[in-house]
Amino acid sequence: MDLRLPKSVPDQKLRRAEALDALDSVLPFDRRDFLAELLTDDDVATLRHLAKEGIGENSLRALASDLGYLEAWSLAATGFSLPWPAPEALLIKFVAHHLWDSAKRETDVSHGMPEDVTAALKSAKLLRVDGPHAPNTVRRRLSSWSTLTKWRGLKGNFSAPGLQSAIKLAVRASARPRGRKSKKAVTADILTALLKACAGDRLVDVRDRALLITAFASGGRRRSEIASLRFEQIVEEEQVPADPKAPDSLDKLPCLKIRLGRTKTTQADSDAFVLLVGRPVLALKGWLERAGIREGAVFRGIDRWGNLEKRALTPQAVNLILKRRLAEAGFDPMAFSAHGLRSGYLTETARRGIPLPEAMQQSQHRSVQQASNYYNDAERMLGRAARILA
Repeated sequence: MDLRLPKSVPDQKLRRAEALDALDSVLPFDRRDFLAELLTDDDVATLRHLAKEGIGENSLRALASDLGYLEAWSLAATGFSLPWPAPEALLIKFVAHHLWDSAKRETDVSHGMPEDVTAALKSAKLLRVDGPHAPNTVRRRLSSWSTLTKWRGLKGNFSAPGLQSAIKLAVRASARPRGRKSKKAVTADILTALLKACAGDRLVDVRDRALLITAFASGGRRRSEIASLRFEQIVEEEQVPADPKAPDSLDKLPCLKIRLGRTKTTQADSDAFVLLVGRPVLALKGWLERAGIREGAVFRGIDRWGNLEKRALTPQAVNLILKRRLAEAGFDPMAFSAHGLRSGYLTETARRGIPLPEAMQQSQHRSVQQASNYYNDAERMLGRAARILA
């Protein structure tokens, strides 16, 4: 099944693409062109309204992505664009197509997502998994669906007992081990290898060194936070003692404060901040000086000729930079993602015996349970319990 619009409406696609140009800071150009084929005029109007209302860029980007997927799924599954508000039966169909029992699928090919729907979504490069989706992914897309329904001034059926019951049963049937966002953590030894991979003097090398070491040392910042980091968030602080146990020592290290602003766990008016001390400060200041950046985005694109662009890197670009440097350093890039910098930071602090509350101040984790998982994993890997017969 072809998810693209009929050739008879190229002017509609062009009009939507031009309307999406207003969201150029949120949606990459190629993504806008793709979404213009899937979204309706009302969809585009909703996204532009959300942007005017001041919704965060990351939230708007996620909503746009989820809306594109939902529209594509609806076209493939029903032959029509999403109805607003969606009937309860369509919501249940969405759950049934994405959460199902793999064992039952082996004996009943009609169970789960139909093959033609799967093929259509894969051909549009919107579907990568062959099995049931992660329950959290399904819940997030339903939440986006609900949010978009409310912003249209409509009342949805997302709290309907039938839908809630279907979700519970489907999650139970499709139960699978929860995977890490990054299979492997980027710990200090791997980071060292990455920094060697970009040890050259090219502008792109200077940028990548600063990006990787800043992301790691600032507590494992999320890729969206690194991509959106601005010069105005960086504050120079007085030098700090090289040895915290000797505060009166004359041996000092440079220090920078990074104001976080709006993140996944902090609000725009929050005074949350993290610190950079020592080598990461030198790397970041070296990049800013080399690139001549005195305002705006800190980490920017660099074209094939080595020229600095004004536009900030996207979160996806941060992930690609990490993977490219991993490949150059001899690692399997498929085993890592940008989240590996975050998990790697906490894993490294656990290995070095840094107390969890102190590490969480820097990582800005709100959940002790989530942060402590990395500590527990590090202790188990280094412990004796699993080596009883080694």
